[in-house]
Amino acid sequence: MGAGYMMPEEVREDVRRIRSLTEKPFGVNLFVPDLGASAEADEIQRMEEILSRYSIELGLEEKPSLPGRDYESIYRKKLEVVWEEGVPVCSFTFGIPDSTTLHELKKRGTVVAGTATNVNEAVEWEEAGADLIVAQGSEAGGHRGTFHKEESGLVGSMALIPQVADAINCPVVAAGGVMDARGIAASLMLGAAGVQLGTAFLTCRESGAHPLYKNAFLHATEEQTALTKAFSGKLARGVGNRFIEEMDGQPALPYPLQNDMTAPLRKQAAKLERPEFMFLWSGQGVRLAEALTVKELMMKLVSGTGDLLDK
Repeated sequence: MGAGYMMPEEVREDVRRIRSLTEKPFGVNLFVPDLGASAEADEIQRMEEILSRYSIELGLEEKPSLPGRDYESIYRKKLEVVWEEGVPVCSFTFGIPDSTTLHELKKRGTVVAGTATNVNEAVEWEEAGADLIVAQGSEAGGHRGTFHKEESGLVGSMALIPQVADAINCPVVAAGGVMDARGIAASLMLGAAGVQLGTAFLTCRESGAHPLYKNAFLHATEEQTALTKAFSGKLARGVGNRFIEEMDGQPALPYPLQNDMTAPLRKQAAKLERPEFMFLWSGQGVRLAEALTVKELMMKLVSGTGDLLDK
């Protein structure tokens, strides 16, 4: 359950809904906030001016502005929900939580997973006490999990997985570009203990992704994906569109300021069915996406992987 953008009570509500549907283990993913994220008044004003023309085009009455949220407090309250609700697995992106947080999670029996985009990050996660480490290759859709220099986190899965597997002792979960049985089998051969798929499930019939989102994926190709900071202020991969193209070269505000600034635009664009202003997070394996049920996809992945490994 991706809870990076959610408010604490929304997390609690969805966790309880999941528990009403299954007794199986599930996970919640949180974004570790950058408490040093800030912007000068002139930078904020400049971004407000840039985004205002899109607000007008989309018929928004209010000008783009920052809501003035206490990001640390929101993050802490979401952690409290994870503790209080006894979430079985909690994964983190954008950084490593403080030792007190990790100790509290592990004391409560929660499995901790961390995202790493290079070997150094993986080693730091293991030293911090992670139970699992997700090695996120540069092919992955959505946000890069890098928490050091951005350029250090653009290693492809083929190179990243075996190097991380050699450098640490805890299980490695391969992520990035895995769309079918071939990707799963290859990841296991490279040293991963498991895999994490995102884009492959977004086009499933049960997926809650916007219909325009699904349609874009089913007609997109690998060279159409692009890395951008335009929507959130953090480097993320998605299918290119007009907003990404026109914002290219414009310095974005740091995350989560840019994310909050563009949120009304994205919401209105979805309402008006204007995908050129929506973030369409997608991995580079998007050409392999299919419109299947989750069950059909899972059966295909499991049986296909077994056949390949048997060979």
